[in-house]
Amino acid sequence: MKLVFMGTPVFAAASLEALIAAGHDILAVYCQPDKPVGRGMKLTPPPVKQLALSHGLTVHQPTKLRDGVVAEQLRAYAPDCIAVVAYGRILPLDILEIPKHGCINAHASLLPKYRGAAPIQWAVLNGERESGVTTMHMAEGMDTGDMILKRTIAIPPDMTAGELHDELMPMAAELLVETLACLEIGNAPRTPQDEALATIAPMLDKSLCDVDWQKSAQKVVNQIRGLDPWPVATTNINGVVLKITNASIFGEDTSNGGLTIAAGDGKLVCIGTVQAPGGKKMPAADYLRGRK
Repeated sequence: MKLVFMGTPVFAAASLEALIAAGHDILAVYCQPDKPVGRGMKLTPPPVKQLALSHGLTVHQPTKLRDGVVAEQLRAYAPDCIAVVAYGRILPLDILEIPKHGCINAHASLLPKYRGAAPIQWAVLNGERESGVTTMHMAEGMDTGDMILKRTIAIPPDMTAGELHDELMPMAAELLVETLACLEIGNAPRTPQDEALATIAPMLDKSLCDVDWQKSAQKVVNQIRGLDPWPVATTNINGVVLKITNASIFGEDTSNGGLTIAAGDGKLVCIGTVQAPGGKKMPAADYLRGRK
């Protein structure tokens, strides 16, 4: 199938790699512009661009989608379908209507739950027991289109958002390839989403990081898991703001040792790993030596 691919982060790069391996003709790749990264703020191309260039593919990085320029480019490419994974922008109607098979998106949640930018993290933050990937026919709204295929995965109680991301990434790639195969033979289902069940997963920011120890131990642990590896939960101990990871409820898993803090419901939260400002991540037990 002649495809245009739209995606930006490493999660999307896995899907692009799978489409190439499946033998699809990738006409062009669209991703977000390069961004400054690290302490040196070096301008760095996103993972999808790096992968696309390594395969000799044409890459576009538009800053606007609604001025008609991208739509004109896409009409010239005349793709059978546009495949979208974590692109980071909502496609306007004039783009959605271009491919004869429409635009297909692989989204890292069990839609209609967790529409939006951070579905993986919010599933963990909210203590969900399962997550997954849904492919859909894209519509004008944010992740509102009719669903095609869905695959589910359990979320263990100690799984972090980063670990869930790594589990869902190859699943999304496989499901996208399977979806396009259905689309090509005219066998792709259309299941409308139930708007009454829809929830939103907004972009994360550092305002979510500070732990409120008056909350239940489970909510605290979910917060620490859901913000790992970014933006990372924090707490102020003796005037030092520590980044904290690897948390469990005392009595459920005490193997991480280290720092133990009481939560609002009287249960204890064990913090396994901390990082002080300007320091390296280390076991909480090591940090506590000399800071009793």
